[in-house]
Amino acid sequence: MVFPLYVFDAYGTLFDVHSAVARHRVLVGSQAERLSELWRTKQLEYAWTRSLMGAYRDFDALTRDALDFAAARCGGISAEAREKLLEAYETLDPYADAAPVLAALRAQGAKTVILSNGTTAGLERAVHSAGLADLLDPSLSADALRVFKTAPAVYQMVCDRYGFRPEQISFQSSNRWDVAGAAKFGFRTVWINRSGAPDEYLDLPPTLIAASLAALLDA
Repeated sequence: MVFPLYVFDAYGTLFDVHSAVARHRVLVGSQAERLSELWRTKQLEYAWTRSLMGAYRDFDALTRDALDFAAARCGGISAEAREKLLEAYETLDPYADAAPVLAALRAQGAKTVILSNGTTAGLERAVHSAGLADLLDPSLSADALRVFKTAPAVYQMVCDRYGFRPEQISFQSSNRWDVAGAAKFGFRTVWINRSGAPDEYLDLPPTLIAASLAALLDA
């Protein structure tokens, strides 16, 4: 079944969030993997806690804050490494399945769009650097609402933009918490579980669990 609209999370779903550190492993040193994991964990934590407390800072700022925390926990990094990591985060590597799946969905007549906590400018940089600009409609950013996913209002942006009902929309994310939020909102949801992680949020199951985006072409 082809849905009229496919909505994609950006970071971790289309773009590899760990590719920034991977590019500069030599500068980061032996703590590279730990730093990358902490950076991502704190970035998400800051988004959720600031949404709950009503103390908004945009995603680009939280990305910088999270890197500084992760670096401190890992013994520090040089100013050069910090600058290069933040530059790399603006041009993350796309997953290999992203472009061919987006192209195939568009060829079937579906619309494709990003819905992300990232800023509009940050998403535009990422999309263009990854070569995906011709395969996606302009991104929808939670920054417009000054609150992050999983707030229902963020998912509502998609319905408001396109005029589809939630059940007409297929939502894809590698982040299980994001899939849970989208399922609660009413989207058809696909959890892209690239790492084979155990399930959680069992009361809010995805419609489909897949190891890659390619499963969208068979579902």
